[in-house]
Amino acid sequence: MGREYKRDDRYGYEETPHPKKKKRRRKKRHAWKLLLGVVVVLVLAGILWWKTTLDRVYLQMEYNEIDSLTAEPVKEEGVINILLIGNDSRTQGTDGRSDAMILLSISNATKTIYMTSLLRDMYVEIPGHGKNRLNAAYSYGGAELLLETLELNFDIHISRYVLVNFQAFANLVDMAGGVDLELSNEEVQYVNAYLVEYNMLEERPEGTDYLDGSLSGMLHLNGPQALAYCRNRYIGTDFGRTERQRKVLSAIIKQAPARILTNFQEFLDGFFSNLTTNLTKKECADLSLEAVKMLTYDIVQGSIPIPGSYEGVTINKMAVLQVDFEQNKKYIRENIYGE
Repeated sequence: MGREYKRDDRYGYEETPHPKKKKRRRKKRHAWKLLLGVVVVLVLAGILWWKTTLDRVYLQMEYNEIDSLTAEPVKEEGVINILLIGNDSRTQGTDGRSDAMILLSISNATKTIYMTSLLRDMYVEIPGHGKNRLNAAYSYGGAELLLETLELNFDIHISRYVLVNFQAFANLVDMAGGVDLELSNEEVQYVNAYLVEYNMLEERPEGTDYLDGSLSGMLHLNGPQALAYCRNRYIGTDFGRTERQRKVLSAIIKQAPARILTNFQEFLDGFFSNLTTNLTKKECADLSLEAVKMLTYDIVQGSIPIPGSYEGVTINKMAVLQVDFEQNKKYIRENIYGE
């Protein structure tokens, strides 16, 4: 039997495709449609999982709206500034003073995360309250007054914050699987000393989590031990204390993402339920979408006041740091904003 031809008015006659070739083409089109359908289903399932997870996380946190800042953008001049506040409340409240203040600045332009400790003993102007230590601003007017105080004294606008109490910090370290840090023997002694108060507050047996008093070098610390390590201000004054806080936070940033995936419910209950923030759900969603990209960013640590820009003095019977604000404003503009 000869070949079959069909009429083509443009070119005359052409060969008719073999039935087997037609069948193979149909199978290929069917396979591509099936693959596309699977991809669409997976994408939709991923979006649904992400939205459901975000809803669960956000419901655990306490949202504290600050009317004066609600309309302010999260990102300005290419930088996201979020103030991390560790308050010294022994309960799950928002009372107490700001025991730790770390400015988290995320720059998409430089692909860098800056962690800048703000020393609590800086002598600053607090709007409506005269001059006092920086950490007094939080006790006078909460996060809103603290953010206003930082803008007044350092010309840096920060519109978002996250408040973490003692228990949340310890839980966060545990969720990350603990941290490995280099400790001197003197630091080991202070860890045990600070654990005395923590164990009493948490009604844990005396001696719980104490380190071997003869140890030094690289040690693995759990949540309560890392908290005790961060609270020590007797070695290296408050500069040493803030450096220890940044070391622990850096370790958590590197370790936490993988641990969250495997222990999500535990992480949800133990950490997020102890957070207070003025970030909206949409802002949290936007940040979560950038989280994977941020894991590739460099982490740069620093503190304010910078070396050579302050002196220790006594004012009104308080030991405070008298700061050259112009030097520190310049440091912020050059390092965080790249000017």
